[in-house]
Amino acid sequence: MPEHRDLILREFARQADAFEDDRINASFTRYLGRLIDFVAPTATDVCLDVACGTGLVARALAGEVRHVTALDMTPEMLATGKASADAEGATNVVFQEGDATRLPFLAGSFSLVVTRFSLHQVSDPSAVVAELLRVCRPGGRVVIADLVRKPDLPGDPDRVERLRDPSHGTMQTVEEIRGLLPAVQAADVFDVPRPLSIWLEQSRTPAEVAGQIEEELRRELSGGPATGMRPMVVEDALWFTQTWAHLRSAGC
Repeated sequence: MPEHRDLILREFARQADAFEDDRINASFTRYLGRLIDFVAPTATDVCLDVACGTGLVARALAGEVRHVTALDMTPEMLATGKASADAEGATNVVFQEGDATRLPFLAGSFSLVVTRFSLHQVSDPSAVVAELLRVCRPGGRVVIADLVRKPDLPGDPDRVERLRDPSHGTMQTVEEIRGLLPAVQAADVFDVPRPLSIWLEQSRTPAEVAGQIEEELRRELSGGPATGMRPMVVEDALWFTQTWAHLRSAGC
């Protein structure tokens, strides 16, 4: 059985190109402005984007802050992101390989620390959040943006997420994430409807597994067991619904 870290490296190495493909990464980019507004960056901020993927958040922050370090443990993600940053002329972004549970920085190194879509991937979210807080300067901000689980939702969305991407861990509830932070200054929680076919293509899910997921969602629409994915049909296409949350903690 592969270690969870190995699963993450394998799956995201395969997905690196998809993160920069405008045809299939629309869900990541459509709400990116909403996240940046929520982060409220300033021109003096020195930022860290943890588990950055291809650095979509880091590159969006680059024009608003003094400097951004984009950290991820998947070399293919970093290489893809750096190529895009270079093409965009972003000269204040540095890409660095590293583990979110052991950040290679001294305490208090950054005034703004951001992570997007990382907690549901890792085996120990509390260890990641502890590191985010450790490297944040006194008076700085930590922002966590992630998929979240609604506690009263029937079905098991994590099971379906793992079918689609075996590196998926466990989604937290908003309250569970709040419990990892010293003080939550602001929160933004919203539902995100997504087309199933694009979601499966983005993760390079094998056809047999993709077919199983589609069958389960269609069965739910016909009165079958709840999957937790909240499926719907939009213009004859199968969609599902995720809940995303942005939380900002003040006073690291």
